[in-house]
Amino acid sequence: MSIKRIEPGTRMSQAVIHGNTVYLAGQVGAPGESVTAQTKDICSKIERLLTESGSDMSKILQATIWLADMEDFAEMNAVWDAWIDPANPPARACGESKLATPDFKVEILIIAATD
Repeated sequence: MSIKRIEPGTRMSQAVIHGNTVYLAGQVGAPGESVTAQTKDICSKIERLLTESGSDMSKILQATIWLADMEDFAEMNAVWDAWIDPANPPARACGESKLATPDFKVEILIIAATD
C-alpha cells in the first residue's frame, strides 16, 4: 500500500493517507484567540485537509481533543456540536493537557476514512 503525505514539512505532515485511512496532525487555531475562535479555525482546517485527502466530515472515525483547561469544555463543545455531522458522529475523547504554548487553548486530532 502506498503512503501519501499532505503538506509535508521537516517535522511532520499535516495529513498522511495510508490505504483507506487519513490521519490528520493535531490542528490548532490562531494563537491567543478565544476557545470559540480557535475551535472554529481548527474545524475549518480539518474540513480543508479532509477534502484534500479525498474524505469528508461524514467519514470521521475518531477525534481526540485536548483542552489547555477543562473549564473550556462547554465553550469548545458549543462549536463542535454545531459543526459535527449529527448523522455520523465519530468516536471521541477529550482531555486536559498542556499544549505547545500557552497561546493554544484547543488542539484536535482526527482519523477518517477516505471511502
